[in-house]
Amino acid sequence: MAGVPQWRAAGARRLLLSLSPRPSGLAAARRHKSWALPASLVRWGGLVGGRWVEAPAVFPVQDPASGEELGRVADCGAAEAREAVRAAHDAGASWGRLPAKERSVRLRRWYELMIENKDELARIITAENGKPLKEAQGEILYSASFLEWFAEEARRVYGDIIPASAKDRRILVLKQPVGVAAIITPWNFPSAMITRKVGAALAAGCTVVVKPAEDTPLSALALGELANQAGIPAGVYNVVPCSRQQTSAVGEVLCTDPLVAKISFTGSTPTGKILLKHAAGMVKRVSMELGGHAPFIVFDSANVDRAVAGALASKYRNSGQTCVCTNRFLVQKGIHDKFVEKFAKAIEGELRVGSGFDENTTQGPLINEKAVEKVERHINDAVSQGASIVTGGKRHSLGKNFFEPTLLSNVTTKMLCTQEETFGPLAPVIKFDTEEEAIAIANAANVGLAGYFYSQDPAQIWRVAEQLEVGMVGVNEGIISSVESPFGGVKQSGLGREGSKYGIDEYLEIKYVCIGGL
Repeated sequence: MAGVPQWRAAGARRLLLSLSPRPSGLAAARRHKSWALPASLVRWGGLVGGRWVEAPAVFPVQDPASGEELGRVADCGAAEAREAVRAAHDAGASWGRLPAKERSVRLRRWYELMIENKDELARIITAENGKPLKEAQGEILYSASFLEWFAEEARRVYGDIIPASAKDRRILVLKQPVGVAAIITPWNFPSAMITRKVGAALAAGCTVVVKPAEDTPLSALALGELANQAGIPAGVYNVVPCSRQQTSAVGEVLCTDPLVAKISFTGSTPTGKILLKHAAGMVKRVSMELGGHAPFIVFDSANVDRAVAGALASKYRNSGQTCVCTNRFLVQKGIHDKFVEKFAKAIEGELRVGSGFDENTTQGPLINEKAVEKVERHINDAVSQGASIVTGGKRHSLGKNFFEPTLLSNVTTKMLCTQEETFGPLAPVIKFDTEEEAIAIANAANVGLAGYFYSQDPAQIWRVAEQLEVGMVGVNEGIISSVESPFGGVKQSGLGREGSKYGIDEYLEIKYVCIGGL
């Protein structure tokens, strides 16, 4: 691509100080002021030991709305991953020994820089991910809040003193950083999924190597630029972007290198299982936020209008591409028809499909063709088994990766859309009779990340909240994520918790010290 230098030949590694590809042709013609990538934050190399570095090859980053190439990023491999791990390890001792207050100050400055550059960071997300700019702006505020939160939590890592059974002994409990953490993140929240992990890790005194999703590496690299500006020491925050072809090699290094003490991954359950197998060989600490299959139950006692509003937010945020999106709607028979009618009207009246840079857009593109094909497959399977398309049901006239927000009725538990996570703008509605039936359907999945239900019966609220086999429950609420709340699932939805006062514990070891002879 014009403007991008040839990458390293055999010989010494050169630094990438500032690379800005110059798009030509259609891309240049369509790029206008609000669409342009901010040159001050866009970086195309990996970040290793505080330096922008090359790799032997590059891979393209594309706009999912148009398919146009945004630029080409260093395609890091096993060698670059090992170099990043070494840089993180070398930086770890001094970072971990810094007083908590100093780590807090650096994290706070990083947060402030994110807020100062929030509009530029949001444009990067919309360009590489496709989500509407308003959603991207919301993500940046959410992302920055984790740096703010963990800047404060850094000073609240408390040990303990335990009364000993012998009078000449004292028992102390210390909390210490685990060491280098490998951070592997998805494309659907390319900024927030990084800071939710990295904020906790750095606050605890750990250093990190981030492997962002190949679809959305620019957000991770922009965070790296701001980390450098914030005074985060070299080697504390490293980024190794790579293509799908290099992902396996890089992932294996991050999971098996003896200098890596901790692995934190957000992504699919099958990929999480592979990483767990790698980590098991050296008994590494792991935290996993894996697939979801969230139920959304509407009981007869529910306020229908509130349930519809919650359903719209829970299902169609980021075009249905979030791990806590509702995947199965269960509506009690007494309220079913009314809910479906109002839900369809809300979908048709409030959702607008288009480019993320259009201020009227509420639904951007799906991330790629594979995602579109999965939505189509789920709809076709459901219709072939008797489901009815209430609204939507096909690719949008805009083409490429755009799909119509879709609502299905007459859905059964035998259909693929109720057995697999769709990760797209598809809302299947199952009619049920009793509370017990709804809970049984909801809990039949082998995953349990989030669940939602609407009811105005206090006794029912307690019963259902306690019986749902998920890590997070929204009661009369469709959006539940917040920095103060522990995020995570049960069953095959993962291990550990992120955010909240519990999130920092994932990056700390407990050490018992016994002092005798006193």
